[in-house]
Amino acid sequence: MEAMYYEKRNDKTVKCKLCPHGCVIKDGDVGVCKVRKNSGGTLISLNYGEIASFAYDPIEKKPLYHFYPGSKILSIGTYGCNLKCDFCQNWEISQKKSMTVEMEDEDILLIAKSRGSIGIAYTYNEPSISYEYVLHLSKLVKSLGLKNVLVTNGYINEEPLKELLPYVDAMNIDLKSIEDDFYRKICKGKLEPVMKTIEMAAKQVHVEITNLIIDGLNSSEDQIDRLARWISEIDENIPLHLTKYFPAYKMNLPPTSYDTLVNAKKVAERYLNYVYIGNVMGIDRNTYCPSCSNELVNRSIAGQITGIKDGKCSNCGHGVNIIY
Repeated sequence: MEAMYYEKRNDKTVKCKLCPHGCVIKDGDVGVCKVRKNSGGTLISLNYGEIASFAYDPIEKKPLYHFYPGSKILSIGTYGCNLKCDFCQNWEISQKKSMTVEMEDEDILLIAKSRGSIGIAYTYNEPSISYEYVLHLSKLVKSLGLKNVLVTNGYINEEPLKELLPYVDAMNIDLKSIEDDFYRKICKGKLEPVMKTIEMAAKQVHVEITNLIIDGLNSSEDQIDRLARWISEIDENIPLHLTKYFPAYKMNLPPTSYDTLVNAKKVAERYLNYVYIGNVMGIDRNTYCPSCSNELVNRSIAGQITGIKDGKCSNCGHGVNIIY
């Protein structure tokens, strides 16, 4: 499948314009993501329609807490990624080629609307590097009245993002740190493009943000303060998920401490109305009204609307940022 967003050069090299890396790729080589290959001066997508993993997941697992709470969604992913995070939790499929199966569009759409699924979540690895397939499939999903969800690192250029956003209903975007140095050293990327993606997406679709906290690297009070304050300048109602890190891939630092996560939540709540702790068993995952603390959604078993009426808190009438 020929890729989109690239330019051909006279010497049979190509320049990929999908993500901020802007890879200049020689004939026979692949870009940073390892799934976009120069074949005789034509850039092709190696993972188009290749499915490495799929499952019906609770929407909260994405994590999306304010988008159809309690629903299920078909989650699919392939292989490859345009970042190289030392702590990658899904490195088996993001950092190397894995076994895949090809599925017909009709089959995917059939299971996307089965078992109470509300649509498709493009997840597990980085979906934006499968741009052509995600764009194609999301158009079909949208035409059926189903929902498209991207779980993404946000590392994509503005033009391809603009083309894709009209077909997207919700995004969970990783904001790995508010420090550009963290992105360069730990993730092999840059911060600014991710911030731009969040700003653009928040104007058109439902957005939630995940920050995986690693003790000593991106966990200081100052870093969390600046991260949460920046998000609040876009919208104080954007949900922020502060998730626990576990050793994986190239990083062997100890798991994030409970105290670090609790303190980070307290700092973020200075600016944001909805802050959650993730990857921790037994933690309160319910949603409460930012005005009166009335319970809005109970997640003790599955997301259940308990305190919302006509899009507002049933107790005080405060508007809430929850799609249901």
